[in-house]
Amino acid sequence: MPEFIHKIWSEDTGQDIAEYAVMLAVILVLVVGTIRLIGSNANNAFSSVASSIQ
Repeated sequence: MPEFIHKIWSEDTGQDIAEYAVMLAVILVLVVGTIRLIGSNANNAFSSVASSIQ
């Protein structure tokens, strides 16, 4: 029994997948936040240019 617990405790193959999932989630949050920020600023810039042309 102690060997089984030690084997489960020292096995770290599942941790890699969890770490990649957390890293992917953080990257997605940053990308979506940046796109929303740039998107609203770009929309304001285009609206300003369009209103000055008219």
